[in-house]
Amino acid sequence: MKEILKYFPNITEKQRKQFELLEQLYKDWNSKINVISRKDIDELYTRHVLHSLGIAKVMPFKQGSSVLDVGTGGGFPGIPLAILFPEVNFYLIDVIAKKIKVVNAVVEGLGLENVRTEQKRANTVDEKFDFIVSRAVTNMPDFVKWVRKKIKKDNLNEFRNGILYLKGGDLTDELSLFQSVKLFDLPDYFEEDFFETKKVVYLPIKYKP
Repeated sequence: MKEILKYFPNITEKQRKQFELLEQLYKDWNSKINVISRKDIDELYTRHVLHSLGIAKVMPFKQGSSVLDVGTGGGFPGIPLAILFPEVNFYLIDVIAKKIKVVNAVVEGLGLENVRTEQKRANTVDEKFDFIVSRAVTNMPDFVKWVRKKIKKDNLNEFRNGILYLKGGDLTDELSLFQSVKLFDLPDYFEEDFFETKKVVYLPIKYKP
């Protein structure tokens, strides 16, 4: 928890308790259904929670925004973001049923009322959102193909609607097709060694009816 309070000192008491509860919930469920590696579960707050909240450092979503989390896995980045932004609507999807089972249990355990979940592929989602978030589920060109028709027309936030993608390493080749892409280096926000090569990739997406 100290990592969360270090970088997000102004969270409410309710949010603090929810973030604290994450460790117990994930350790309990991870012993039944392995969604986080044993190595990472001991570094849950840095490698999963804080990493997810890197998106919040780049984009503080406004009240009423809608966010789709594609390939949420165990609930990242969606669940930490949903705790931090209780007035934003999150839709978490994954194709693997056991992962959604864990996500549902964590959402219920935290009492999150701004989260929907579903076992579903991104290309079958028939809704539009302000932003689509994910943690490196595939390369960016393929990801854009999955979600490019799922962006709302009207912009509510500081940035134009689009994709906020957590990824690491050298992305030069992968992002060469996208002239409007912008990279935010997470070491600019977090000092832990884990974030050394980690980035938030922001790609505005034009509305397509």
